[in-house]
Amino acid sequence: MESLTVGVMGGMLGLGLAYGALRLLISLGPANLPRLGEVSMDGRAILFTFGISLAAGVLFGLVPAIKYGGSRIQRALRAGGRSMSQSRERRRARNILVVVQVALALVLLISSGLMIRTFQALKHVNPGFVRPEEVQTVRIGIPSAAVPDPVNVVRMEQEIADKIAAIPGVSSVALSSVIPMTGDSWNDPLFAQDKIYSEGEIPPLREFKMVSPGLLRTMGNTLLAGRDFTWTDVYEKRPVAMVSENYAREVWQDPGNAIGKRVRESLKTPWREIIGVVSDERDKGINQKPPTIALFPLLMDNFEGDEVFCRRTLAYIVRSNRAGSSGLVAGIGKAVWSVNPGLPLADVHTLQEIHEKSLGRTSFALMMLAIAGAMALLLGVAGIYGVISYSVAQRTREIGIRIALGAQNREVTGMFVRQGATLAAVGIVFGIAAAIALTRLMSSLLFGVKPFDLVTYAGVSVGLVVAAVLASYAPASRVTSIDPVEALRAE
Repeated sequence: MESLTVGVMGGMLGLGLAYGALRLLISLGPANLPRLGEVSMDGRAILFTFGISLAAGVLFGLVPAIKYGGSRIQRALRAGGRSMSQSRERRRARNILVVVQVALALVLLISSGLMIRTFQALKHVNPGFVRPEEVQTVRIGIPSAAVPDPVNVVRMEQEIADKIAAIPGVSSVALSSVIPMTGDSWNDPLFAQDKIYSEGEIPPLREFKMVSPGLLRTMGNTLLAGRDFTWTDVYEKRPVAMVSENYAREVWQDPGNAIGKRVRESLKTPWREIIGVVSDERDKGINQKPPTIALFPLLMDNFEGDEVFCRRTLAYIVRSNRAGSSGLVAGIGKAVWSVNPGLPLADVHTLQEIHEKSLGRTSFALMMLAIAGAMALLLGVAGIYGVISYSVAQRTREIGIRIALGAQNREVTGMFVRQGATLAAVGIVFGIAAAIALTRLMSSLLFGVKPFDLVTYAGVSVGLVVAAVLASYAPASRVTSIDPVEALRAE
């Protein structure tokens, strides 16, 4: 009954902690996590916790009752009083439980440490653009029913951009078919004229972007070689293109070598001359490698099967010190509707919001592991504290004798601190072995750090040892303040 009571009380406390942790996770969870708002503690979770609590109470209550019942109880009664000493078997069982707790805590804390290191690495990654908090994005589509002619579509897109550029506080405006890190990319093969392909060979897929002149300046991209598009390139439908740095290095080993080379998207379309090489951009997400990108003008002849190609749905990239404000969004809406009142605004976000969302998966996993690691650390420290406290209580009379014979307080305290530190050290050894095996499973979540990161492993191990020493010192230091005479009377 005592064990069952403790088990049920522990389950109730666990439910309370779980509810608080769940509320925290939901509030900090990424907005794009499916059905996040439906995550809750229902009746099944409560019944499961209650069942586990009862099972734990029955198990840990029956084991000693069966083990020490029957004929052994007579020997226990005869061995009562001061002659009763803690058995080696029971001490070993307690020590094993503490070692397991420390090992589990180490695994979870190392996982949390790796995620912290990953998050720090991601924070220092250059996304390929600058000051995203100053960039407002909005997507606008011009249907063919409203404007059938492709050339007029592009003229309307340029007119809208000019109207937005006239809004107070706007420094530049450009258009792009792709907003970085949103996952709406277009990928197709790209042939290079001076590269030999075997019969039937298809080049690797590259990301295609249709962009307006001025996008590089608006986004803060770097033009490494050549020049940007011009509106003359667009309206004269010149066969030109730009490529990313990594594509230029892959095919021609140097960005400068790519200028003047020619590429095309299929064997039946005209070659397009590369006029510029742009710095890499992490379009797939901050934790993904920059894709190889080909950039094309908004208006082209004979592209992807269209005699005259234009992109009717584009993102307007607006750089302004008012990005994110309702006033700027309202101004953009007025500018758009002054050109065509039937065009709706979609996907209104700042680039900073999109950038932070790309970190959502990592930050959410970090928060989950941090909560689990904190609970495991608490259990491990509590286990060490309990073992040392019990050991101190059992050896109070011995401690009184040691002090009466002249033992210094620091010697007595050190004896118990070493015991706690030894338990922690053994747990750390087993925990490191388990962590090396298990952290490989989270490789897909890591960035800029290996599963076996020496700094993380060493830092967590030292932290656990310090926690174990502190947990051991508290009960050990209390007993040294007891009067030796009183200690000698202790049972």
